Amino acid sequence: QVQLVESGGGLVQAGNSLRLSCAASGRTFSGTLMGWFRQAPGKEREFVAGISSIVSNTRYADSMKGRFTISRDNAKNTVYLQMNNLKPEDTAVYYCAASKPGYTSYTYWGQGTQVTVQS
Repeated sequence: QVQLVESGGGLVQAGNSLRLSCAASGRTFSGTLMGWFRQAPGKEREFVAGISSIVSNTRYADSMKGRFTISRDNAKNTVYLQMNNLKPEDTAVYYCAASKPGYTSYTYWGQGTQVTVQS
């Protein structure tokens, strides 16, 4: 099992930045695909960004490209999401997700952290 704990959410004004963190525990962190998803009120959960384990290849949803940056620190078992130039439409609960080692689908999920962007 893998436990994921997100932190760093909060209330910010539009145009400002936040950095989310996700600490993983329970088993090896290397070899896992890590990702961020979000869910706004009344909407389905959507993919935000993902990062591979070894070479740290990244992938982003089109609407986040250029504003969000995902990164990971395997020594700290932590993945980050730097969010810049936040917009009111970025308001959502942000979830961290992890795959099983060697897999490309997400199996483990955190409890989520709320991000609210005021205009």
